[in-house]
Amino acid sequence: MRSPVGKPPNLPKLPWLYAIPTGSLPSEVDCEGRKYLLAQTFKHDFFAATGLYNHNERAAVLKVGRIGGFFGLPLSWIGRSLRNREVRIYRRVADLPGVPALIGAVGPTGFMHDFVPGHPLGRDERVGDAFFDQLAALLREIHARDIAYVDLNKRQNVLVGDDGRPYLIDFQISYELPRSRWLRWGPWLWTLRRLQKADWYHFCKHKVRLRPDLATPEERHAVEHVSIWIRMHRWIARPIIQARRGLLRRIRKQETANIAGSDAK
Repeated sequence: MRSPVGKPPNLPKLPWLYAIPTGSLPSEVDCEGRKYLLAQTFKHDFFAATGLYNHNERAAVLKVGRIGGFFGLPLSWIGRSLRNREVRIYRRVADLPGVPALIGAVGPTGFMHDFVPGHPLGRDERVGDAFFDQLAALLREIHARDIAYVDLNKRQNVLVGDDGRPYLIDFQISYELPRSRWLRWGPWLWTLRRLQKADWYHFCKHKVRLRPDLATPEERHAVEHVSIWIRMHRWIARPIIQARRGLLRRIRKQETANIAGSDAK
């Protein structure tokens, strides 16, 4: 992965806020023997930066995990660990039609996958009649491989392809059952089942909101009767998320103009 060429980027005043301390994705990268050029930065936050790259007629997404430190503490190991786990999961679901194809690793904390032409699932979007059936089938296939997606509550992770089909991206916090047979029981299996159940809750929530005419009584019941684990997550996570967003809004007033993708947090 090469550093940006040409004019140096505007460095952020608080580089520890960004996965890449310079605040910029590289202008070009080499992956699997091909050179890709940066076209657009999608997002740049504490844990990762993502952007659109092009190689001839092929469009790809680069995701770079954190490489910067935090007040003197090295954190590149976090970026490397998250990258390795996400790449491993992409490989385990590589044959599924609703997951973009993995291209390869880039540098110590980055990887590339194919770009999916489309857009994130909208808050009030009316998707096609087959959309949620296709998403349910994809989710069942992922679960059958002892994986929980975990991040389905974010609509931005569900893409509506130009072909009208659903696609899932960003397996950064997905959970997989350990491969070792000694760790495929007890608390690990219990955790997997709880997280997979939460996946279905969020699936039902999106379907009831966007296509209530297609929702079954069972799906409506799932949305109306929230599990204790999801309620606990809301009690704990929401205050933290709101405090973090408030802090970032204050900090970004001067940062956004300089750091591409920083307003996508």
